[in-house]
Amino acid sequence: MNIIYVLIPLAILLVVIAVCVFFWAVKSDQFEDLERQGSSILFDDDLAKKPTEKPNKPNNDA
Repeated sequence: MNIIYVLIPLAILLVVIAVCVFFWAVKSDQFEDLERQGSSILFDDDLAKKPTEKPNKPNNDA
């Protein structure tokens, strides 16, 4: 029975923290653009980058 005196305040504290984090995320516009991150994985950004040159390997056939 004594554990309830610990678990109930702990649960209330966690709920308060979760609600505060949610309102912070809404206030800082975290939920404004939900589609960009989901669709960005579909597009290949490697085409826009310059290809890197392969380093020249020294010829050790002396």
